[in-house]
Amino acid sequence: MTGAELSALAAEAGLHERWEDVHGRTQRVRPDTLRAVLAAMDLPAADEAQARESREALRRRQTRAARDFMILEAGARLDLADLGAARGRLRYEDGRTVELASGAGTIVDVPGRHQLEIGERTMRLAVTPPRAFGMADAAPGERLWGATAQIYALREAPGSGFGDFAALASAAAALGKAGASALAVSPVHALFAADPSRFSPYGPSSRLFLNVLYADPARFGVEESGPASPDDLIDWPAASERRMAALRQAHSRFAEAGDAVLADFAQFRQDGGADLERHALFEALHGHFFAKDGARGWADWPQAYHDPSGSAARAFAQAHAGEIEFHLFLQWLAERSLSSAQSEARSAGMGIGLITDVAVGMDPGGSHAWSRPQDLLTGVNVGAPPDAFQARGQDWGVTAFSPAALAQTNYAGFLATLRSAMRHAGGVRIDHILGLRRLWLVPHGASPTEGVYLNYPLSDLLRLIALESWRERAVVIGEDLGTVPPGFRDELRSRRIMGMGVLLFEREADGGFRPPDDWPQETCAMTTTHDLPPIAGWWGERDIDVRRSLDAAPPEAADDARQERAADRRRLWTAARRAGCAAGDAPDKDTPAPAVSAAVAYVAATPCDLALIPLEDLLALEDQVNVPGTVDEQPNWRRRLAGPLQDLLAAPAVRARLDDLRTRRPG
Repeated sequence: MTGAELSALAAEAGLHERWEDVHGRTQRVRPDTLRAVLAAMDLPAADEAQARESREALRRRQTRAARDFMILEAGARLDLADLGAARGRLRYEDGRTVELASGAGTIVDVPGRHQLEIGERTMRLAVTPPRAFGMADAAPGERLWGATAQIYALREAPGSGFGDFAALASAAAALGKAGASALAVSPVHALFAADPSRFSPYGPSSRLFLNVLYADPARFGVEESGPASPDDLIDWPAASERRMAALRQAHSRFAEAGDAVLADFAQFRQDGGADLERHALFEALHGHFFAKDGARGWADWPQAYHDPSGSAARAFAQAHAGEIEFHLFLQWLAERSLSSAQSEARSAGMGIGLITDVAVGMDPGGSHAWSRPQDLLTGVNVGAPPDAFQARGQDWGVTAFSPAALAQTNYAGFLATLRSAMRHAGGVRIDHILGLRRLWLVPHGASPTEGVYLNYPLSDLLRLIALESWRERAVVIGEDLGTVPPGFRDELRSRRIMGMGVLLFEREADGGFRPPDDWPQETCAMTTTHDLPPIAGWWGERDIDVRRSLDAAPPEAADDARQERAADRRRLWTAARRAGCAAGDAPDKDTPAPAVSAAVAYVAATPCDLALIPLEDLLALEDQVNVPGTVDEQPNWRRRLAGPLQDLLAAPAVRARLDDLRTRRPG
């Protein structure tokens, strides 16, 4: 039985000692799980006395945090009496000041990052709009459509091993010409440049910087060359080696690039500040120790290098200044390459342009965890409890922000993450946005079933998202799939954050597909996602075949799944015919192209503000981008397109789908 002090500490720290599973049954978290996660939050609770001490420490932290930073919604009344002060000064972001007196409340109605000065004390004040910049602001009265793409899958330059930001720019131009208003991509966060075996975009080293393998060496006249990947699959180690060689050649030409380019780089380096310098140092150190003994993360380095400010790290930086400059150059080149892709998208007529993606967490051995450890939880991974799709739960192998650290640092890490994602984009998708309310945390070494939910300050985080989205004029999509708490989607919509409507999940109580007219307007409508089979693969049961090959289910379960899929095919075709998106008899399972066209039309027919069609569905491909729960068993994050996107879009069946999209969504 859990002790009273442990239970009280867990509750005050935001942990759910009890939670409801997917079947509606109440579950209770084990005391050792509570203790492990509390320890990760720097709240030790080995016994009741220590738990009591940690409760007192937690309250002191919360008091200190409340004195430094305040989040107000525009139109709120600010009164110094609430802060125990007699007089003060409100200094707006634009330099204007307003003198304040206790009892004389002031309405603060200008969104921005302001300061409240009370004697010698300065409090940061974030005044946020009531809602995010939305589709109604970006394109009032219009119903737009776009596509989703995996950058690495794009095939433009004949000799390249995988797509980059230059290929993204070409894809955006082709799709913009076809009438698309947006192009959404998986995360472009920094991975581990020295370790190409870690290529999942959802396991970043840092979300503050970019994946340098997407930088465009052709900007310095360097063309990558080498054999094409066999079977349309990327050989990441070999392809990454060729790309890095091309980038080093580009760097060798950088010194001769001219004064304007060098000045731009110097300004970029200055703007990046200490965070950028430490990330470059991390990359140099990681490359050094990975080559020396295969160290996967900073925890595998010699102890002396664990401190970014320590003498060993400083000495390494001095001795390897050239390598560190190379990594700074890579970030600069990646940043400028991504900026060019967004410019190309807008020049091609896209009203939104690129939509970037924010992964839910960061690798605990990566750059952010090394350079800003105070931001993160240590000793736990983010995951998901058992549900209808993963009976054993999930451990995603990433860590996340500490709620206490968010408050103590004035949400600095969260804001920096948002700004990085929005800097060169017209929109942002927030992966697992439910994590802004609560995250399932799994102690290291424990089963995913032995986790616990931790609360996050949802209201504050949504307000900050609204502020940053208006500053960058970027629409916001929240990935709200899975088991969603009651009222959560309503709160997103009230903040003008689009949820996601995925055709395969949009069902009625009897299993039939929800009519297009019944889909909520403030939703991003999609046929499928990267974690689900494309419509052609779903129609043809490719995903069932994959699961069967993995021995994920006994033969009789696969037989049951095929029977249910046959019924679902009938349901989808019937719904598509009723909606005017299909005609005639349903095609058989081995002829999926008509079903793909019907699905694209079905999603286009919804009243949703935005429809995003994965390239896999525009092109009627069958193979899944990523099969959750697998690592090496399937070629996740490795598949390439058959040719340049502009050529693929010219195929008659693809042109017909594009014509249908333009007809049904003329905005």
